[in-house]
Amino acid sequence: MPRQKRKSLEERIADRQALRPPLKEGKDFEHGPAKFVFIFLIAFVVVLHLVGLVVLMVLDA
Repeated sequence: MPRQKRKSLEERIADRQALRPPLKEGKDFEHGPAKFVFIFLIAFVVVLHLVGLVVLMVLDA
């Protein structure tokens, strides 16, 4: 019996993506965890800047 040849990785990925519904307009993140990482990093930078501002204000007094 001849062995069946598997599709290449690129072809399998293309097949899976073809089955997905189209993205909705205005949806920036199609990957949920990426959205949470992005929001966490933005919040972390804002908090870090506020803490730095408070420290500089205390040291100046």
